[in-house]
Amino acid sequence: MTVRRVVPNLHSENPERHGEFYGLLGLEEVMNHGWIMTPASPSNPTAQVSVMTGDKTVPAHPDISVEVDDVDAVYEAVRESGAEIVHPLRDEEWGVRRFFVRDPDGRVVNVLSHR
Repeated sequence: MTVRRVVPNLHSENPERHGEFYGLLGLEEVMNHGWIMTPASPSNPTAQVSVMTGDKTVPAHPDISVEVDDVDAVYEAVRESGAEIVHPLRDEEWGVRRFFVRDPDGRVVNVLSHR
């Protein structure tokens, strides 16, 4: 398995207002779905942060997102470990296949692959 990126997910009632602030740090908006906005480094696109009001399809707020090359294999390993699956593996309308799992301290991790 290859990890492609790890992104912190910050909660905000207004993700839009963070674009200008993170622009001051050299990041540029690379994704905006209204409920989630992601600025990234133009020179290192895997250096990102996401700001979100909440998740569109899951009532839990993910603390971090981990993009992997084979989300199905990771899902099976996590499921077999007995870790708590917060959101089952599924394809989302915005082009990712993902699931949520709770880490040992209770944080919610969004594990995904782009389709």
